Amino acid sequence: MIFWQLFLAFFIPGILGYGGGPASIPLIENEVVGHYHWMTVTQFSNVLAFGNALPGPIATKMAGYIGYEVAGVAGSFMAQLATVAPSLILLITLLRLLERFKASPKVKWLTLLIRPIIVVMLGMMACNFFAASAQSSGWLPMILIAAASFVLMERFRIHPAFVIAGALVFGAFFMG
Repeated sequence: MIFWQLFLAFFIPGILGYGGGPASIPLIENEVVGHYHWMTVTQFSNVLAFGNALPGPIATKMAGYIGYEVAGVAGSFMAQLATVAPSLILLITLLRLLERFKASPKVKWLTLLIRPIIVVMLGMMACNFFAASAQSSGWLPMILIAAASFVLMERFRIHPAFVIAGALVFGAFFMG
């Protein structure tokens, strides 16, 4: 039963998450945190931060880790399979159809309508992370990390991966 739940928890966001990893992350959070209660918002945000620090697609990294935490190696495999299955199925079955209609004004219009929904979902997820972070670590560390991150990326043009890694190290040593 747990493998079926893992499959659904990652397959459904894969199908509904139009736009790739960033669009599916709020949907994955809803399944993992809200529906199945495998993690708290704080734990999920830590997995997301760690996944962002590593190279490669975020959804598959998160699926692998969460699947492993829930059901070991087989759970990791199942979650990753469920994450890539929607894309694989769509690529195999709909490639010709998409190629034929990609210039259609209706398809372009639909794409324009979906983008604001993705922005709202990401904003809601960010608000949840903000509230969970403020509750678990306090306002001061959260504001200091945010300000330092902003200055490092905007003023000194440091790559976000290094800023994320630095925030992880700071959190591990001073907040853990």
